[in-house]
Amino acid sequence: MPDPFVTRQTLYDREIWWRDRQPFLQSKGYMLRPRFRPNWVPSWLTSGRHPYRSEDGILLPMASHLIDATRLSDGKMVYIKRIKAGNREVSIATSLYDESLRNDPMNHTVPILEVFSDPDTPGLSYIVMPFLRFPEDPPFETVGEVVDFVDQILEGLVFMHDQGVAHRDCCMGNIMMDASEMYPDGFHPVHMDDLPDGFTPARSRPRSQVAIRYYFIDYSISTVFAPGQPRGLVTGTDGRDQDVPELSDIKPYDPFAVDIFLIGNLLRMSFLEKYHNAEFLRLLVLRATHPVPSSRPDARELLDLWAVERNRVSYLRKAWRLQRRNEFAAETVARDCVSMFGSVFSYVGSFVRR
Repeated sequence: MPDPFVTRQTLYDREIWWRDRQPFLQSKGYMLRPRFRPNWVPSWLTSGRHPYRSEDGILLPMASHLIDATRLSDGKMVYIKRIKAGNREVSIATSLYDESLRNDPMNHTVPILEVFSDPDTPGLSYIVMPFLRFPEDPPFETVGEVVDFVDQILEGLVFMHDQGVAHRDCCMGNIMMDASEMYPDGFHPVHMDDLPDGFTPARSRPRSQVAIRYYFIDYSISTVFAPGQPRGLVTGTDGRDQDVPELSDIKPYDPFAVDIFLIGNLLRMSFLEKYHNAEFLRLLVLRATHPVPSSRPDARELLDLWAVERNRVSYLRKAWRLQRRNEFAAETVARDCVSMFGSVFSYVGSFVRR
C-alpha cells in the first residue's frame, strides 16, 4: 500500500498548474493555501502529524478549473475560476451583476468580484466569486428556511427574466448560498464541516437565525434577449433536469416557460416530495409544472401566486421543523416534541425583542 507520508508530498498535475500561478494570483490580491505555494514543504515532516490530519495534506478537488483562495484585503474566502477569455457565460453573469443592477434586492445572480487575464497565456482569464455552498449543505431544518429560499429564488427568477435572460438550467445544482454567517469561525473550503484547519468541527448557527443569500450560477446554456428585442423560441435538450416535457432539438419552445417548469420541479423534488409539512408548495408546483408551457404562469405571476400562498404559513408553522415523509412514527413524535419547545421559545422571543 502506498505510504501517504510520501504520496501526499507529490502534487497532482491539476495542483501543479495552480501552484505555478500562485505568485501571479498573490500579486492580484489572492493567496492560495500552503500546499499550492512555490517551495512548499509538507508540514507533517516536522509536526509529527499524519498527512491525513494535516491541512496541507488536503488535495485540490477534481474540478481542476476551480480553486479556493483567501482575499488578502479582508481575509474572505473566494473561488477563482479559470475560463477562456470572452467566455459567454461570464459575459452574461457580469452583465447581470453590473454596477447599475447589483444593488437590486431581487438580483440573485452570483457576484463576479473581479475578472482578469493571465499574463502568460493568451486567451486565458480568471473570474473571482465569493466562496459559496450548495443550499442543502447543511440541510434545511425548518419550514421558515424553505419559505425564505422560495422567496429568494422566485425574486431572482423575476429579475433574470426582466433582464431578458432565460437561464434554462435553474435546478438545485445551479443554485448556491453564501453561508458565511452560519459559520462565525469560518470553515475549510474542502472539509466544509470543519474549521479552516481542516479537522476541528466547525461551530455553526441555524440558517433561520442568520442572513442567508441564495444565488443562481452557471449561465452556460442560457439565452439572452436584448431589451426591446422580441423573445423568440429556442431548441436544445441540454440541462441537468430532463423532466421538462417540451425540450427538443427540432421543435422550438419558449425558454422562459422552461425556467418556470424547472423551478417548480426543483421545489417538488427538494421539498414537496420529501417533507410532510411542505404542502404549502403544492399549488405553486402544480401551476409551474403544467405540461402545457403556455398554461404556466410567467415569473412575476408565479411570484405573485407565492405571495398569496406564503401568507397562509403562520409564524409558528415557519418555526416548525421539516418532517420527512419517511420518518418512523416514534421518531416523528420525539422530534416534534423538541421542535414544539423550540417553536414556543422562538415565538415568545420574537415579542421580547420587539
